[in-house]
Amino acid sequence: MSGELNWVRADQHPELLADTVLAAVRGRDDVRVAEIDPELADTAEFCERYGMPMETSANCVVVAAKRGGEVSYAACMVPATRRADVNGTVRRHLGARKASFAPMDEATGLTGMEYGGITPFGLPEGWPVLVDEAVAAGGDVVVGSGVRRSKLLVPGKLLADLPGAEVLALTR
Repeated sequence: MSGELNWVRADQHPELLADTVLAAVRGRDDVRVAEIDPELADTAEFCERYGMPMETSANCVVVAAKRGGEVSYAACMVPATRRADVNGTVRRHLGARKASFAPMDEATGLTGMEYGGITPFGLPEGWPVLVDEAVAAGGDVVVGSGVRRSKLLVPGKLLADLPGAEVLALTR
């Protein structure tokens, strides 16, 4: 599954992780990182260049949920081959009147991560992490590292065990 990538224990290469991500994965043997070309951080380009099947990747999308003038945020982990049902399943689960993908500047500003590298590791405290059941049930999955110049390889089950994580059928 690794292709041309050199997967190593993530906390041994702090320069390849956003600061909040490093703090969240420090001491974990099951979180590995590989350096990539930052121009290829988007999932489709990454998979094509590094010979990874799209099915091995999961995307972390930040959702802004609105109700009564209040905005709350959540992260959704979905297979790269599917789309999150933001206006249906996610909105209802969060008890929101309206839900949408958070604008890029909000998502990066709130997470402290780079666009194209947002990951469920190191998110702001209290954010729900909604993990699609296919991601949680799968084997190792490629996710962002907080920066565009690397990717993480983690067990799908680990995502389901993150603080605030809930496993749901998130895709249509």
